[in-house]
Amino acid sequence: MSEGAAGRYTLWAISGVIGGMLSFQLGAGLAKSLFSSIGPLGATALRQTLAAIFLMALFRPWRNPPARSAWKALILFGLNLGLMNLCFYLSFQRIPLGIAVAIEFMGPLGVAVWNSRRALDFLWVACAAVGLWLLLPHAGGRALDPIGVALAVAAGVGWALYILLGKRVARHVPEGQAVSLGVGISCLVTLPLALITIGAPLFKPQVLQTGLMVALLSSAVPYTLEMFALKRIPARTFSILMSLEPALAALSGLILLREALNPQQWLAIALVVLASGGSALTARKAQMAPQ
Repeated sequence: MSEGAAGRYTLWAISGVIGGMLSFQLGAGLAKSLFSSIGPLGATALRQTLAAIFLMALFRPWRNPPARSAWKALILFGLNLGLMNLCFYLSFQRIPLGIAVAIEFMGPLGVAVWNSRRALDFLWVACAAVGLWLLLPHAGGRALDPIGVALAVAAGVGWALYILLGKRVARHVPEGQAVSLGVGISCLVTLPLALITIGAPLFKPQVLQTGLMVALLSSAVPYTLEMFALKRIPARTFSILMSLEPALAALSGLILLREALNPQQWLAIALVVLASGGSALTARKAQMAPQ
């Protein structure tokens, strides 16, 4: 592949990550409107199930099934996807969307610095840690629900695993096939519980209509774009590109959900964004220096 073609692929991959973030935050804001009728579990199950149906119809992964050796990673990827999203929806039922994403974001930031040994990278980790401390319930300002914080931390662990497992799956399975099967497997985590505990309200026309929009915006579009990107850029680069996610989530919460944050919470989110953005800048310089 020529240098120009490789650059175009990288640019498309970066655009895919940013587009996926915007789509996800819009979908998350819309999903919260479902909480009053079917709760976070119902919203997660509906989102994952409708997204799976859409993606299966679009990519038809049964035409060329993955090799047997790829199924273990694919199943782990799907189950993690279901648990990650359930924890995330449960968290931002209790705490503002922007704060939930800022806490959850520690997962991809951890992936970004896992293999780093440079002192400057640990400075960015410290910056993110201060931001996280400012968001914790004991840090003053408006108190946060500790269960909501714990659920956001669990979602962050799931997000880190999503990046690592997604990178592994993307090496062996085409992105459309991987995301459709992964989202289909994720339904095994939430759909049976939702059918047992919620039942008929899941199938109301208005609920289904909103659920379909959430599925497209929060699952089908971002996961397809992210799998496309993971196959073309390193996991560390992917993690760094997510630096705008907490700020986008906070703005989404403010505009769509009217979730106002106090100055300390905005400062905390800014520190998380600064940590990732700084990591991206220094990583780029480190890669360019030997050249």
